[in-house]
Amino acid sequence: MECACNLIIDSCCDLPFELVDRDGVELIEFPYILSDGQHADDLYRTSSAHDFYEGMRKGEEPTTAQVPVPVFRDAFERAAKSGVPTVYLSFSSGLSGSFDAAALVRDQVLAEHPEAELHLVDTRLASVAEGLLVHEALRQRERGLTARELAQWAEEARNFVDAEFMVEDLEALRRGGRIPGSVAYAGSKLDVKPLLNIALDGKLSLSGVARGRKKGLKQLAEYFERRRAEKGPGQVVVVAHADCAKDAERLKEALVKVDDTVLILECNIGPVIGSHVGPGMVAVVFWGNDKREELSVADRIAKKVKQS
Repeated sequence: MECACNLIIDSCCDLPFELVDRDGVELIEFPYILSDGQHADDLYRTSSAHDFYEGMRKGEEPTTAQVPVPVFRDAFERAAKSGVPTVYLSFSSGLSGSFDAAALVRDQVLAEHPEAELHLVDTRLASVAEGLLVHEALRQRERGLTARELAQWAEEARNFVDAEFMVEDLEALRRGGRIPGSVAYAGSKLDVKPLLNIALDGKLSLSGVARGRKKGLKQLAEYFERRRAEKGPGQVVVVAHADCAKDAERLKEALVKVDDTVLILECNIGPVIGSHVGPGMVAVVFWGNDKREELSVADRIAKKVKQS
């Protein structure tokens, strides 16, 4: 069956390339910079996760950049000229300015092609949390959702993607400006493994700490058991890692003990996200409850004020 719309995704979803390599799906590659120059995050088609993280272990300090405006313009113009309604699922605006740049380019392209239909969705998610949303969006697209319906679906579904991940330390996140220096300093002094999740606004939030990696993996499995919204055969759970396959395997074993009917999708953390989390990150991502319902009273008041 021919799909009713096309989809643009970006490499920060950290899904395997073979999963997203299909007709009507275009991949926008985020850039990252190593000591030998700029590279494109192509979902490890031309490099390996092990080589990237081994470089970091040996002192490489990669940096990242926003998607260049011409890349967005080329992709959006192709979408407009194709005549097929298209949806772009973007990396979180809470962690990058790329979404804002994409929105400006989209408006310019639509002004030149007023007959085109091009929707942008800020997923407010990152890495394999974004990946889980993309994974399901691909399925919804193949089930026949129109571009407008798929954009509306994604804007609602993003609130139900739950994720927690453990990092070896907070230094890479501090260096990239993703967390305050004071938080990284406190984490280093406590000698613990930080646990983080993605807040409703798409920014990172410290959710806990673990005394060692073994306990951290246990806490990730407990997080899944406590917060999952779906039960029963066929539930997709994403397990991802930054060149620590043995820990990912231990996490998978712990998840299967919770529910042996889950379908586990294993992924490598890509170089753009990896530049900020460093080697040793392990993540679990799944469909949870509506995160909007977890807002504190003060936050709910603030949200109401902003909407009024």
